[in-house]
Amino acid sequence: MSTIPVTAEIAQAGECNAAVSWVGGCAANSGTSVTIEGTRETPGSDGGDSPCGDDAEGGPWYPPKEFNLDSCITDWDSYNRCFRAREDAEEVTEEPAIPAITLTDLAQFAPEPVVTVGEPDNLGVAGMPTNFVAAASVHTRTGALFGLPLTVRFTPVGFDFRYGDGDAASSATGGQTWAALGQASFTPTATSHTYRERGTYEAGVTVRYTAEVDLGVGWFPVAGQLTIDGPTQQIRIFEAHTALVARTCAEQPAAPGC
Repeated sequence: MSTIPVTAEIAQAGECNAAVSWVGGCAANSGTSVTIEGTRETPGSDGGDSPCGDDAEGGPWYPPKEFNLDSCITDWDSYNRCFRAREDAEEVTEEPAIPAITLTDLAQFAPEPVVTVGEPDNLGVAGMPTNFVAAASVHTRTGALFGLPLTVRFTPVGFDFRYGDGDAASSATGGQTWAALGQASFTPTATSHTYRERGTYEAGVTVRYTAEVDLGVGWFPVAGQLTIDGPTQQIRIFEAHTALVARTCAEQPAAPGC
């Protein structure tokens, strides 16, 4: 609401126009001209150039423009250039985390214990090598872990032999028979042991394995080594006595002791 001065002239007596009527100047008079001065209150806010009539207060008053929805929409679109459109980040679906797999988790897939064998036929002679063989190889099994299918592969990497007389030895392999090595019986091998006295000994072997798992995307190693103790095997050791024979081993290779 604002107050403005109004001046109106009446050219002839009795003449009353709209401007005079606004300020209450339409009174009886007999002159040929009347000058009326006054003020009037105007409704509405101060005018402006906004098509929606939302100019700030202050400044000269202008009659409000007729509301034009199309103009408002057009202007609003132009003002949008002052703002940056919000870019929503792409929604990322996180896969459930898989706990770190340990050797303990793989116990259900572990290879069977290995029984060592002493050559020849778990027998031996005191003072002569007895050859030990532990038949362990790569072991692969499939199953499920944490609700996911997987394949586990165990590879033997170490063999710890226990001979039952207090001695022990480690080897990177499980050994081979004399025949596979192309050696004569009672000759030393990488996994043989010589007992000093006759008797019965409980021999065994512990196999050490490394483990790998495949969840469908390739093999991944599992830290550490899995050790599996094998059951003991009785090894009987005899004493050997010399005897005179008619022929040497070179002459009769199939003779006992040759």
